[in-house]
Amino acid sequence: MNKLYFIAIYPPKSIIEEIRVFKEDLARNYSNSKALKNDAHITLFPPFSRDQDMEQDIITAFRKIDTHISPFELVLDGFGSFPNPRNPVLFVQPEKNENLNTLHSKVKERFNFIKNSFNPHVTVGYRDLSFDNFKKAWNLYEHQGYKTKFIVDEIQLLRHDGKWVSLSSKKLTG
Repeated sequence: MNKLYFIAIYPPKSIIEEIRVFKEDLARNYSNSKALKNDAHITLFPPFSRDQDMEQDIITAFRKIDTHISPFELVLDGFGSFPNPRNPVLFVQPEKNENLNTLHSKVKERFNFIKNSFNPHVTVGYRDLSFDNFKKAWNLYEHQGYKTKFIVDEIQLLRHDGKWVSLSSKKLTG
């Protein structure tokens, strides 16, 4: 049976809860509830489908990711968007960070079967967000302040079982 897997960075629970407030606002005021299904995270490798019989191989590959990178501070500052009319996305924007780019490169060394650009972000609204509602929300969020920071000290491999569950985590070991 096929399952979805992906690799991500999760902020501390306190930041996940702060960002959930924005997701709840979009659900309540802009008919966008899909983002509420997932905790705030930064995707390092997008969801991919594999037969669950291959799960141990996926975990083994995940554990071989070179995480000899010192834990680093990541600043989230303000909001950004991908204003695609068919699939708009509203997100919390991380500041540019070379360590984050390096970590992404290390993941891509082991997981390189999907060609994708790396645009790190913490999704607040997407999927069932209409373009009209996106524009209304963006008019508000474009100028709204939100700034926080956290230490990135591990990455996680997740599997979708109705919701995303962590299969394995790997510490950064500078």
